[in-house]
Amino acid sequence: MSTNFFCKRVVSVSLTNVGLILEISKSQMHFIPNARLLFFRFFSSPKQHSFTVSYLINSCGLSPEKALSASRKVQFETPERADSVLAVLRDYGCSSTHISKAVSKYPLLLTAHPEKTLLPKLEFFRSVGFSGPDIDSIVVSSPYILKRSLENQIIPNYNFLKSVVMMNENIVRAFISTFWFSVQNVPDTVAANIATLREIGVPISNIRFLVKYLPNVVSKNREKFSTTVKKVIEMGFSPLRHSFLNAVQVSCQLTEFTFEHKMEVYRRWGLTDDEIMLMFRLDPICMRHSEKKISSVMDFLVNKMGWEPLAIARYPSVFARSLEQKVIPRCSVVKVLQMKGLVKKDLSLSILAYTEKNFINRFVVKYEQDVPELLSIYQGKIGISDLTFASEEIRPKKQF
Repeated sequence: MSTNFFCKRVVSVSLTNVGLILEISKSQMHFIPNARLLFFRFFSSPKQHSFTVSYLINSCGLSPEKALSASRKVQFETPERADSVLAVLRDYGCSSTHISKAVSKYPLLLTAHPEKTLLPKLEFFRSVGFSGPDIDSIVVSSPYILKRSLENQIIPNYNFLKSVVMMNENIVRAFISTFWFSVQNVPDTVAANIATLREIGVPISNIRFLVKYLPNVVSKNREKFSTTVKKVIEMGFSPLRHSFLNAVQVSCQLTEFTFEHKMEVYRRWGLTDDEIMLMFRLDPICMRHSEKKISSVMDFLVNKMGWEPLAIARYPSVFARSLEQKVIPRCSVVKVLQMKGLVKKDLSLSILAYTEKNFINRFVVKYEQDVPELLSIYQGKIGISDLTFASEEIRPKKQF
């Protein structure tokens, strides 16, 4: 075999296949000292790339696959700068595991200047009262923040959040989101929208919730945000209630076309527009679920359990529950108890709100002498149709 042909074969080996080769060769590699390091140096070119991959694996704790991916975004030939970065992060409370995750997420962090870039931000966090675990949480969740301007972004954002959410633990939660450092002039836009919310009487606790958990909603264009707020009020939502926030969130995130499409999905099951809007007022999030999820839940409850669509609409949070893990097991148990006449027929879907322990005690353990198969039904080991007393009570209904 010619040298030229051998080189072509080596070059043709895709880096994405290295993980597979490593897996195949794992049993043999332990015979060779530093085999992993030698393997990467053999297949990586140039030398700079080989060193970077080795450093990411040996010093940062990245897996070979993640190291290869990270090395496409950052490369260096000597360890001094990267070593200093890791040392500074550890000094400020960052764990090795979280540093590894942060580097995997943002490899360029290793090229930051420790004294000029990292220390001022970390020292600022410490000076305002952030604990070591707080700083650790920010770095692992949003390492990009350490490359942002301290004077132009971090301090202004901190001061604004301090004026709204006040407590440091809430500011840490906000800083974990990359949102606050991905958009310019966020405080100005958010402040204007907060003013709109205060004018209509939204409680400060609810405003803090929006800022903390839904900054992408409260930072919408002022005109669009104001229009959305008015629309939500016209739908019948009270600014004093938490459901108002959910309605604003959904209205900001869904286009008119998407909202109308979800209306049509519910209409197919026989619900009128008034009934759908009632459902929306009870739980606005019901409009965010996928068509597949809505149809699956309705099909099970209407066609298999015999529920009326309107009864389901009165408990719209059912669409947020896991169909396989909660809706099917609990509704199946209740259906069996209804068929045996042990519980009333008009039991509502509020059964889904019970804790696991309470539901089992109230609907399984309590009636296990009457229906020994209840636990098996609940665990999905048998179906209702497997019961000897099951009859024609469950009659499929066609979708409207």
